[in-house]
Amino acid sequence: MGPQEAVELYLDAREPELSEKSLQNQMYRLRSFVEWCESEDIGNLNDLTGRDLHRFRVWRANGESDRYEEVSAVTLVGILQTLRKFLEFCASVDAVEQGLRERVLIPEIDPEDESSDEKLSTDQAKNLLEYLNRFQYASRDHVIIAILWHTGIRLGSLRAFDLKDFDAEEQYLQLRHRPETGTPLKNGTAAERKIAVGEHYAQVIDDYIHHHRYDVVESSGREPLIASRQGRLTEAPIRLTVYRWTRPCMIADCPHDKSPESCDWMRDNARASRCPSSQSPHGVRRGAITQHLRDGVPEEVVTDRMNVSSDVLDQHYDQRSERERMEMRREFLDN
Repeated sequence: MGPQEAVELYLDAREPELSEKSLQNQMYRLRSFVEWCESEDIGNLNDLTGRDLHRFRVWRANGESDRYEEVSAVTLVGILQTLRKFLEFCASVDAVEQGLRERVLIPEIDPEDESSDEKLSTDQAKNLLEYLNRFQYASRDHVIIAILWHTGIRLGSLRAFDLKDFDAEEQYLQLRHRPETGTPLKNGTAAERKIAVGEHYAQVIDDYIHHHRYDVVESSGREPLIASRQGRLTEAPIRLTVYRWTRPCMIADCPHDKSPESCDWMRDNARASRCPSSQSPHGVRRGAITQHLRDGVPEEVVTDRMNVSSDVLDQHYDQRSERERMEMRREFLDN
């Protein structure tokens, strides 16, 4: 059996048990394995050896191709864990020898390394929003960045909003789990909630709706809040919007001694994610959560607003220093 055929069978088998997002992540992780097999002329998975798996691991870790860049230890672990699961399935359909999955060695990493410290800083977010407020007021890009920073929600939650989910008078956004029409929430119905929106941001959203939003209706009858001419905006253009606007050169000087006129990261928006200083939507979420905590918002309020457990909050999102945490506790006790 060829690598591509095996991956397709594997994804079909996992589809009933995985969310759409998890299935997509599995596909992305295995895509690099298929490409590596093609580059090595491995057309039959029965020919795979432990040595081959080691070579793939090194190839993927170091980004030894034009399409894939070097990855962190945490990202590599995720790729290799998916590969293990895939090989376990392949063994069950006689596509590889039994036990081959055990030859995929998973690197050990410290728990502290599992949380990335990459995040949009408060200063950068403040300067960016001030710029958008002045020069791109109530544009779709302005609304995307503003909502992500102000609420700290996930990318998938942002695109799930419908027009009717925004209440301008009461100033809140309503999140609903609607998998049957293409917008599931990561934690299902448990993630459904009303999210308070500040007066300024509520006005920005309202002005966007009345002046810049594309008036589109989906076949299901839903009216997406974040829309293009074709309909509800997908994750890719939202992610690109964030990468593009978080490049420092969009509003300030380049910290990498490059000229914006000649820099490939600036000239080609498709390469915006390669800028070392650009941030993903998750980096914006991490920065927003950290700032909420620094502002003294109680952890239980943050966990409810951002739909994140206390354990995950502590390990992956809370970027405050030990001293900052101590001072916050001191301030709370003094009051």
